Amino acid sequence: MTAENPKIINWENVFSQTSIFQTQKPTKWAFLEEFFARDFYEKLYETYPKKDDSWYFESSNDKSTYRKWFGGKKTNDVTTDLKDPNFSKSWNEFYHYLFSDEFLSNIRKFSGVPVNRVKDFTFMLLTRGGYQLPHIHNVGPSTLILMVYFTKNWKKGDPGGTYVTPEEDESKMVFEPYNLDNSVLIFHDGPKAGHGVRYVTKDVERRAVQIYLEKYSPDEGWSADPIKRELREI
Repeated sequence: MTAENPKIINWENVFSQTSIFQTQKPTKWAFLEEFFARDFYEKLYETYPKKDDSWYFESSNDKSTYRKWFGGKKTNDVTTDLKDPNFSKSWNEFYHYLFSDEFLSNIRKFSGVPVNRVKDFTFMLLTRGGYQLPHIHNVGPSTLILMVYFTKNWKKGDPGGTYVTPEEDESKMVFEPYNLDNSVLIFHDGPKAGHGVRYVTKDVERRAVQIYLEKYSPDEGWSADPIKRELREI
């Protein structure tokens, strides 16, 4: 499989945003549309896990969201490459692909950030009342966060997509996505990598997956350890 093979990820679209991502200030970020090859995306979209009692509901002063994990993973466990029969063939294929040399090397090429391992993979579901206050992790120089969206017909101007802000202040946000159909927000963790989700007021489901990629070495462990702030998104 070549680096630009579009079977799963539309790498041509990803690489077209390389310069934008790497020169963005005060923190590196990019919003990419048509992230997956469309045929593959439709399979993921059709088999995105339905909301039921198996989802974990989390509500606190700073967030309200539903979460679901692959392979029976618990909240703070590190993600590992495995097969989970509770999810579709397409979801297992995508999950496994995240651990491949092709995916990780292409992400390094795109971002210029030396990530080499998947640290977290979580299904994220927002419904009416869902939100996350603006926050900044700043856990280290080698962490990428991907918010991948699987929601069609999102209305322009409606809250639900993860916005970008250089401060822990919603009023300072510089971008909020509204095309949540086969798109991804990628940002480089750092002191100006603020983000959050505005309060959802409509009876909708915003379906997404959160992926953390990070540098890891057997001798030193994860580049973000010890964790300065809990890596939890919605």
